[in-house]
Amino acid sequence: MLHKNTLLCAALSAALLGGAAQTANAAVVTSLKPLGFIASAIADGVTPTDVLLPDGASEHDYSLRPSDVKRLQNADLVFWVGPDMEAFMAKSAQQIPADKRVTMAELDGVKTLLMKGADDDEHDHEGPSHEEEKSDEHHHHGDYNMHLWLSPEIARLSAVAIHDKLVEVMPQSRAKLDANLQAFEASLARADKQVGDELAPLKGKGYFVFHDAYGYFEKHYGLTPLGHFTVNPEIQPGAQRLHEIRTQLVEQKATCVFAEPQFRPAVVEAVARGTSVRMGTLDPLGISIKLGKESYPQFLAQLSNQYVSCLKGE
Repeated sequence: MLHKNTLLCAALSAALLGGAAQTANAAVVTSLKPLGFIASAIADGVTPTDVLLPDGASEHDYSLRPSDVKRLQNADLVFWVGPDMEAFMAKSAQQIPADKRVTMAELDGVKTLLMKGADDDEHDHEGPSHEEEKSDEHHHHGDYNMHLWLSPEIARLSAVAIHDKLVEVMPQSRAKLDANLQAFEASLARADKQVGDELAPLKGKGYFVFHDAYGYFEKHYGLTPLGHFTVNPEIQPGAQRLHEIRTQLVEQKATCVFAEPQFRPAVVEAVARGTSVRMGTLDPLGISIKLGKESYPQFLAQLSNQYVSCLKGE
């Protein structure tokens, strides 16, 4: 009798666990956190959203863990920029059926909005290691700037694509998904106007960014960067490049230089030292923001505040 009860309990537990696993797997998985902001707004109340890249890690040098690969395989929908950005998951993404994948860079309407990526203009490295680094940089970024989530316009197109895919996968949830998309678009429009108003007085104020990531945001809001330290944060700028930047900071009367939470290199501080240029931090991944309905508008507002706090001085 005890044996039968034990077997019954084991079977019941397995059934319950199986049901839980099935529920847990019914998820949207995104490569990067800002994509999670967009996806979680659309999937809110329908299915969970999961992010592969841990907070504090960089998309430029991350390696998938076996648990990450499993999450990708079990997902109902995978949302990423594309192989030129997330090289770390390009192979795994190829194995995901096309109807379960949204690739930002391939969406209708996005290709006409793509901006050319900057070339890394360091000339003072020598030896084969520099060539290896250069090819790696191009492998990551290709010909275009792939930081697409920094464009409010591309974010909206992505939200529509995620909505459409989720309706395919979960037609029973169409009404909720429709409402979520409508709410996201309205919230995005409000945030876009507010950020535009906040950044308008900063037009014409020059600054340098550490990493060439912000082109879409800067173009959308009319900001005027003077340049960047590097295209790929994994490549350390050389002495000649740093001297050029320091000269430009002084000659062009730059207001600010921005580092990043993931990469706050001593070189940024060294270049700014002894000048009147202020130090700021821009977070292109929104590491302190939690996923939720309002997380993408919060992300835009946070980035705006980071620009304002450094650039608004006299």
